[in-house]
Amino acid sequence: MVARLSDRNPVVSPEQLIQEMVPPSTFDEVSFDSYIPDPNEPSQAQAVAKARDFVVRARKARGGKKGLFSRKQATQGIGLYLDGGFGVGKTHLLASIYHSMPEPKSFATFVEVTHVVGALGFVNAVERLSRHTVLCIDEFELDDPGDTMLVSRLLTELTAKGVSIVATSNTLPGQLGEGRFAAQDFLREIRKLSAVFETIRVDGPDYRHRDLPPAPAPRSDTELEELAESTPGATLDDFDELCTHLAKLHPSKYKALVDGISLVCIEGVHPAQDQSVALRLVVLADRLYDADIPVTVSGSKLDEIFTDEMLHGGYRKKYLRATSRLLALSRFAETAV
Repeated sequence: MVARLSDRNPVVSPEQLIQEMVPPSTFDEVSFDSYIPDPNEPSQAQAVAKARDFVVRARKARGGKKGLFSRKQATQGIGLYLDGGFGVGKTHLLASIYHSMPEPKSFATFVEVTHVVGALGFVNAVERLSRHTVLCIDEFELDDPGDTMLVSRLLTELTAKGVSIVATSNTLPGQLGEGRFAAQDFLREIRKLSAVFETIRVDGPDYRHRDLPPAPAPRSDTELEELAESTPGATLDDFDELCTHLAKLHPSKYKALVDGISLVCIEGVHPAQDQSVALRLVVLADRLYDADIPVTVSGSKLDEIFTDEMLHGGYRKKYLRATSRLLALSRFAETAV
């Protein structure tokens, strides 16, 4: 009988959550030396130099200074913000910084950071992360005031304890959340975050407006079932049942949910019914993409999961990224079988 993701209920300890805050395996071997700046884009070479300098200064910040009775006291952590379009190597530089810093250290997407805080509780998360030399945050984004205030508080407390912060995004800190929320509290938190970082622009070809290639045609239910049965380590789920199961799991467990899976097959795919379902699917898509797990479906095409209304709303960037990643994984499935 084929396994189902809907039957898996992973248990993830606080220690495991922190230990899993590492770069995706794709970036295991990257370094500053392996980043090849485009000679036509001088900002890229400047970004490498700034990233190297950040490592030197962040190490000193974590080392602290001697106090009155010769005990070392933590100095304020520093911040670096790498801004630029897709495909210019920001995550490469972020992972290179991570690899250059001493343990303990952490690397996660913005969404993963909020999930870790949600799972551990704010005080516990601060306590555990305050021991780290650096917190690297990829795909920094602020989609609602709650996340903004949560992250603002987190970064304020961590930098005060000597933790340095480096983040990437394709939106400047002062523009995060722009056009989404107008609440004064939200805007005040945005300005606080802007003050944390030194912003470095990384220019290059910007693929944000590139059209996504067409999605592969869905399989029939029979084809999907036969493929799942013949593929060791594959799972086969009904779309609605999977969505219901995801709602019962904290998103911090989605990585463990797909651990060890070789192929994900989903029957009866259709447009997400509401925003909460859609956002869970975004997190699942990110975890599948990080693990390079192929995806193949029956029903609707993968580029039809998020409705036009969703794609023109405040979470547009999330949905476009998830669609792009699901399409890449579906093509991987086509070549793998």
